[in-house]
Amino acid sequence: MYVKQISVFLENKAGRLWELTEVLRDNGLNIRALSLADTTDFGILRMIVNDPEQAFQTLKETGFSSAETDVLVVEIPDRPGGLAEVLKIMTRDGINVEYMYAFVEKKKGNAAVVMRVEDLERTISVLTEGGVTILKAEEVYAM
Repeated sequence: MYVKQISVFLENKAGRLWELTEVLRDNGLNIRALSLADTTDFGILRMIVNDPEQAFQTLKETGFSSAETDVLVVEIPDRPGGLAEVLKIMTRDGINVEYMYAFVEKKKGNAAVVMRVEDLERTISVLTEGGVTILKAEEVYAM
């Protein structure tokens, strides 16, 4: 149920993000979801791609500083309050979200929310018991 996320540290300069996307394109890698946060000197691009192992290796070979992280992708109804309902379940059990970002599923019209939490197994258990759908890695990579 874990999804591999690739995090890339990018220098905060014009063209660096374009270079990364060119490398991905040239290797047949498609971004499914992304989040970009910046500081003064660098940015952190977090992304879900169709083939994380190949992406990680390719980025390493082309000089991009990157890391792999296990995250959850939770399916949430794309309507007002959908996210609040899921976060309520997590809050009741004392689960903290380190960060998250979202995208809309093409097939079902639901939101898919990428979450980084401290205890993945416990979070999966709590959310599943609460009736929340956790997407499988293969489903996310194929979106």
